[in-house]
Formats: sequence, C-alpha cells, structure tokens
Amino acid sequence: MKDMLVQVEPLIPALRRYARALMRDRAAADDLVQDCLERAVSRWHQRRDGSVRAWLFTILHNLAVTQFRQATARGRHMPIDDAGEQELVSAAAQEQRLIYQDVLGKLAKLPEEQRAVLLLVAVEDLSYADAAAVLNVPVGTVMSRLSRGRERLQQEMDGVAPRNVVALRSVK
Repeated sequence: MKDMLVQVEPLIPALRRYARALMRDRAAADDLVQDCLERAVSRWHQRRDGSVRAWLFTILHNLAVTQFRQATARGRHMPIDDAGEQELVSAAAQEQRLIYQDVLGKLAKLPEEQRAVLLLVAVEDLSYADAAAVLNVPVGTVMSRLSRGRERLQQEMDGVAPRNVVALRSVK
C-alpha cells in the first residue's frame, strides 16, 4: 500500500490538470480524479508492469469518455438551486485569464481525439508511446492526431477557417 501511495501521489496534480481540461468544470474534474483514484486503488493488483502514469491517465481518460457518452445520452443537468451568480456570470480579473479561457474555448472546438492527444502530449508531457497506450491507439495515430490538432488549434487561434471548410458569402 505504501509503495502505491509513493507512486500515485505525485501524479495527482497532473491528473487534475488533465481532468479539468477535459471536463471544463472544476467540481466534475475533481470527481473524475476521485473516481480514477478509487478505481486505481481497487484494481492495483491488476496493474501490469509499465508506467503507472500512463495506467492512471488511461483510467482517467476512459472514465471521462464514459461520462461524455452518458451526458450525451441524457443531456446536461444542473439543479436550479445550485446555479448561483458565480456559475452564470464570469468576470475576467486579468488579461491572462481571458487568454486562458479563449485558448480553452478554442481547444474545446477540436475533435475529442485531437484534443485528448494534444492535452496528453503537450500539456501532460506524456511520450507518444504513453499517449498511445492511454488512448489505446497506435503511435502513428497519436502523431497524426497531434499534428492535425496543433494545426487546427493554430488556425482557430489565428481566426482562419480550416482548409476543408468553405467560407460562405452573402449574395444580394
């Protein structure tokens, strides 16, 4: 048990960052990390040799995908009593906060596959092999998704329409 704590505890901040980027909601992200850690503890004996980090990110990613699918099926729910003024209004305190929110918004526009690879490799600094293991795809797929994700994010940041989208104009 002590060995597990020594290996898992330093990874919690990275898991929280990844969960927050995926969920875009602090409470939901913290719940996701909690579920991930509970699953890791209960299935520690099933862990194979290899990177504990990649194993935990795999668990977190799979739990997030399951939650996204469930949310799509039933829709988003927020009790009216829980919706306070802070949830309805967002005042930017600094320019950095605005930029951060803008980047997160543009990141959210990326397809889920590209966003997940971009977060794992660029933000969480996982190797291509570890990211491939987390997502259960070949390394080449990680590399192509990362390339397309970076290109598309750059286009979003520059305000340029992606190459495969035709801009429509109004004709009077």
